[in-house]
Amino acid sequence: MLTLPVTTPSLVVVNSVSTTKDQVIRELAARLQAEGRVTDVDSFVADVFRREEVLATGIQGGIGIPHARSASVTTPSVAIASSATGIPFGAPDGPAHLIFLIAAPIDTDNSHLQILAAIARQVTREDFRNSLRAATEPGLIADIMSKEVPS
Repeated sequence: MLTLPVTTPSLVVVNSVSTTKDQVIRELAARLQAEGRVTDVDSFVADVFRREEVLATGIQGGIGIPHARSASVTTPSVAIASSATGIPFGAPDGPAHLIFLIAAPIDTDNSHLQILAAIARQVTREDFRNSLRAATEPGLIADIMSKEVPS
């Protein structure tokens, strides 16, 4: 079976105009649906927000990592947005400037945990965060992700 890359340029939004967690999650979920990786945006977004209610997914360094396992997801994927102004995700150090929306099928192994762990490890590196923030092309962000996060 052919394994799709976890992130592609079409799943990346550079300089998102979203200003809220809800907006950016919906924006990224729409990208996932357009690529056939999510079948029902509303159902997937509801699953993401149920997860957000358990614990905010903002982490130190201006990072948001909303994620969910959902029956609406067809393949493990990560949609990414950068935000110049930042979007509140509940991190103690302020808004997120990089948002990684992780979508995982509900009936698969724990690949989403491997993806989440890989992203969490990488975003602790200032050079990784800075390279993503500085990227102005979706393809560059997708390339950086494909080198650092397993498919």
